[in-house]
Amino acid sequence: MQPGAAAAMEPAPGPQEKYQLITRNLQEVLGEDKLLAILKERELKIYWGTATTGKPHVAYFVPMSKIADFLKAGCEVTILFADLHAYLDNMKAPWELLELRTRYYEHVIKAMLESIGVPLEKLKFVRGTDYQLSKEYTLDVYRLSSVVTQHDAKKAGAEVVKQVEHPLLSGLLYPGLQALDEEYLKVDAQFGGVDQRKIFTFAEKYLPSLGYAKRVHLMNPMVPGLTGSKMSSSEEDSKIDLLDRKEDVKKKLKKAFCEPGNVENNGVLSFIKHVLFPLKSEFVVLREEKWGGNKTYTAYEALEKDFAEQVVHPGDLKNSVEVALNKLLDPIREKFNCPELKKLSSAAYPTPAKAKPGEKGTKNSEPEDVVPSRLDIRVGKVISVEKHPDADSLYVEKIDVGEAEPRTVVSGLVHFVPKEQLQDRLVVLLCNLKPQKMRGVESQGMVLCASSVGEPRQVEPLDPPAGCCAGERVYVEGYGGGEPDEELKPKKKVFEKLQADFHISEDCVAQWKQRNFLTKLGTVSCKSLKGGSIS
Repeated sequence: MQPGAAAAMEPAPGPQEKYQLITRNLQEVLGEDKLLAILKERELKIYWGTATTGKPHVAYFVPMSKIADFLKAGCEVTILFADLHAYLDNMKAPWELLELRTRYYEHVIKAMLESIGVPLEKLKFVRGTDYQLSKEYTLDVYRLSSVVTQHDAKKAGAEVVKQVEHPLLSGLLYPGLQALDEEYLKVDAQFGGVDQRKIFTFAEKYLPSLGYAKRVHLMNPMVPGLTGSKMSSSEEDSKIDLLDRKEDVKKKLKKAFCEPGNVENNGVLSFIKHVLFPLKSEFVVLREEKWGGNKTYTAYEALEKDFAEQVVHPGDLKNSVEVALNKLLDPIREKFNCPELKKLSSAAYPTPAKAKPGEKGTKNSEPEDVVPSRLDIRVGKVISVEKHPDADSLYVEKIDVGEAEPRTVVSGLVHFVPKEQLQDRLVVLLCNLKPQKMRGVESQGMVLCASSVGEPRQVEPLDPPAGCCAGERVYVEGYGGGEPDEELKPKKKVFEKLQADFHISEDCVAQWKQRNFLTKLGTVSCKSLKGGSIS
């Protein structure tokens, strides 16, 4: 028998097997019946699009591994570099950088696909501006705008387009363009994250009004980032860049939220489930002989069960992911080590120009926005509370915020909150203030509290929604996608400027300018101090 003959004799997967490959690990499929009907007749044509904005990070391996599934199922796959969408999304990609960022995306996505063994010759790569500026497409944009309501356009983009206080018209156009892409790319289905669901249902509603067919929609779950919230280009600590050095990967994984026995919002476990298992069909937990030695898992469910029962330690899990992840990243790092791609990377994502001392800024620097997304606010769990040894009004608390070690925080709550009411409770912690010593003890954060307006003064720590985990991101409504400052500079007074508009609503909800403080589980509140301030 000649080499490769055995493989050639393997029967081609049938429609049901293809369906299983296409849909495994997805959160939702819209149009299952249509999907099965197409698979019984021919191969599925599908596209995945990515707006060329922030740098792709390791979470992009999640759609890449699904693209590998699609190709195994015989699908014809198109990858769209949505450059025009990137510009329309609140100008996240300025026009002068659009071409450079699109080239960067093309190189890095292809390097990722090669890293996981996906043959590029089976893929079709398209840029949005290759066809979205044509006369036909432009006329369809106008046709669509004549039937779409402002309400529907805004609602469709709510989870995807950056939400700002005074939205631009471009953000309303974005969902319509994504809907039209399905027709102009001549596909049967569109693949994306479940955060795209509103755009997908928008397309299903409005494409038929232009005489175009309704498509199938395939949705990946949103994989938690390393902090427990969505892995995002704009949340530095939540993501590992594809070009991060090995020491940076180690550092970020070490800080990753991975509470013993907790399988909820665990970005480390999710990465194993949605990337490493689909690629290899197994995962090896590396550990010393005294802890039982290495263990190979051939089913993700078995690994999750052992982690939940604390048979697998978070440290071993992180170390094992670090080794596996670096194997994926090594060929990408090597490819981008050449002078040409190094130059492209720095040109596409230039370091912001800094103003000289005494200057307001250079002509190339952007005006500073004082917005709530600059605050790194997280849910914390109080591990211990003690009186400050040298101050009667201060507590010294150890607070878990989903990092490798709890933070030490000094709070002036002795006269307002009994020690036993703080112990083991969830709090809301501002994490990116510059650490400062308070009577000899360095405080690494601030517990945010509601305060009464009148006398006698009353203080209540803010309450995250029930069910939150330590480390979850707290954000202001409409500002969930911004990037927190690594550290707030005291001279800039960013927190103080924002705090001036913090208050407690009549429903006891924490707000900034009438916008609620939120986690993914709901609103942040206090027990009783309606109309109060927040400090």
